[in-house]
Amino acid sequence: MQILAIVVSLAIALVGIALFGRTIGHMVSVIKLGQPASRTDNPGQRTVTLAKESLLHTRMLQWSHIGVLHWFVAFGFIGLFLSLVTAFGQLFDAHWVLPVIGHWFVFEWVSEFLTWTGLISIIGLIAIRLRNLPKGEKARYSRFFGSRAWQAYYVEYTILGVLVCILLLRGLEYELGEASKFHFPTTFFIGDALFGGLGEHGLENAIYLVAMIKILISFAWMITISLNATMGVAWHRFTAWPNIWFKRKADGGTALGALQPIMIKGEPIDFENIEELDEDAALGVGKVEDFTWKGLLDFTTCTECGRCQSQCPAWNTDKPLSPKLVVMNLREHAYAKAPYLLASSDDERKSLPELVLAEQERPLVGSADVAVIDEDALWACTSCGACVQQCPVDIEHVDAIMDMRRYQVLIESSFPSELNGLFKGLENKGNPWNMNPSGRMDWAKDLPFEVKQVGSDVETLAEVEYLFWVGCAGAFEDRAKKTTQAVAELLNIAGVSFAVLGDGETCTGDPARRAGNEFVFQQLAMQNAEVFKETGAKKVVSTCAHCFNTLKNEYSQLGVELDVIHHTQLLNRLVREGKLTPVAPADSALNGQKITYHDPCYLGRHNQVYDAPRELLEVIPGAEFAEMPRNQTKSFCCGAGGARMWMEEKIGTRINLNRTDEAVATGADKIATGCPFCRVMLSDGLTAKQADGSARESVEVADVAQLLLTSVKRTS
Repeated sequence: MQILAIVVSLAIALVGIALFGRTIGHMVSVIKLGQPASRTDNPGQRTVTLAKESLLHTRMLQWSHIGVLHWFVAFGFIGLFLSLVTAFGQLFDAHWVLPVIGHWFVFEWVSEFLTWTGLISIIGLIAIRLRNLPKGEKARYSRFFGSRAWQAYYVEYTILGVLVCILLLRGLEYELGEASKFHFPTTFFIGDALFGGLGEHGLENAIYLVAMIKILISFAWMITISLNATMGVAWHRFTAWPNIWFKRKADGGTALGALQPIMIKGEPIDFENIEELDEDAALGVGKVEDFTWKGLLDFTTCTECGRCQSQCPAWNTDKPLSPKLVVMNLREHAYAKAPYLLASSDDERKSLPELVLAEQERPLVGSADVAVIDEDALWACTSCGACVQQCPVDIEHVDAIMDMRRYQVLIESSFPSELNGLFKGLENKGNPWNMNPSGRMDWAKDLPFEVKQVGSDVETLAEVEYLFWVGCAGAFEDRAKKTTQAVAELLNIAGVSFAVLGDGETCTGDPARRAGNEFVFQQLAMQNAEVFKETGAKKVVSTCAHCFNTLKNEYSQLGVELDVIHHTQLLNRLVREGKLTPVAPADSALNGQKITYHDPCYLGRHNQVYDAPRELLEVIPGAEFAEMPRNQTKSFCCGAGGARMWMEEKIGTRINLNRTDEAVATGADKIATGCPFCRVMLSDGLTAKQADGSARESVEVADVAQLLLTSVKRTS
């Protein structure tokens, strides 16, 4: 028995290690096909982030029960590695123990703890997977829909088998008399129950057998994953570490907020000298090798857990976009095309299998039956960031999607026809509604005080505390104008000095950038940047979450540093300082009213502003605050982001109706938000629900500022 165990175990171990090393080398060569990306700044901070996310499982614990179970499985995988070393030693001597450590009770207790908790946890994770299998009419809504089930089962049952072998070996070690119950406090009974009648020779043979089985299971797993470089459910155990270390933000933040500029050879394009750009340069991503190496590492790391898919507003309203499936498709394509890209000569390429040559010919984006990525899926993205927020291994889905959009717009001129109107309005009129810029101050005409304008009422912004960035929606969209007026009134009541740019303001460029038209974004952003420099803009308050995000996070790419605050943050501070006092007399329109709040994606997930608007709503006297089930980091999008505001929803159900249903279900009388895009979408959704009788006629959508003003004005 012993000879057989040694021969079989060493043979499979040698094969497994050789294949494992070869596959790692191949994966590295595939990832290196990507474009340069600078991700080595602040190495100390990156290391701290890696340690924090790994040891504390901060990303995994967004789903607390699964995060806890995964922690024990992950650290069992690491902490019990020495049990594999012990198994090899036991092949040659059943009494063998680790040098120095031996049967040190601390080591033995930790081993028992990790084994039992790992066993309980993997059984729990298997049960969760089985309970959430994609089946029946609602198969699509399982987060495992589209994941390769056999790979997940194989990995889970491999872990289960290894842990069972460890328990059996510990029971056998106890029966051999190597140490007392003190050293095997939770496994001695296994030895007594299963092996108590065996003599020393029988126990030794049992150890040879179980050690061999443990080694076979472990190295069969290694061989299996070595033959499947795209088996992310297994490989993430190794690739997650570098993927976290090289994430975009060294401080641990998600890859949200600012969208990266178009990069050529690792450097951002200089749009002021665009004519010097190589005519063959890829503007965006048109082929899989146009992604950065970090993008290819992202795809390699995907665990197919489906958290991103479960939170995606497009997927949850029956559209073809699943962030998980996008990443999986890109991974499969990258590795299938890699032999062609890695070939050193044309002759070598011609000799490649037909499947490889066919993969090389596939368009990256196009019709679903031909291309790697369905064009309908690409344009369904609202850039809400739910996928990035939820990903436990820090995959940067939104960056990948936006880069593919850029290529489609700038190189292929292939995009939804509705965007023609958006681009025309931005280029010719400086706003997405194609309105005359001379009307940018119309919102201020009915206010009972004068709104100062830079250039006519004040020379520079040094004369006031804030530049009030009105935004295109706040200036031209009727519902958003009410928010603009409310904020202006509240600032006036609080004695905060501010001025606006009036017709000197133009769109920040957010809709163009999220639609893939980087040229138009740069044109608008450079125009605004000049105005900011001329007027001395430093402190800015914005009512639009999209303007807030762009000014705060993206204008620094053009050398403009602004201190940008959202209006809910400023108003909340003014309330705390006593400059605004919400008091509701008995006849207040808000007395007895229930208010719920919708988190704008570009305020919440992209910029982590969750508390300020809620604190404002909670201090309104006489009103009751009710939270929607999906809120804060798990909030559901209104459907307007990613330039979707200007595109028709032709597939599935409407995202805004899904969110409106949730808001109405709280019983709220007022649906509050802090973004004009959200307000438009939710108002339209509410109108539709009121028309079909599923929402009360008295329910209203309003900005947080309007609700605050209703209370404050009664005492001002």
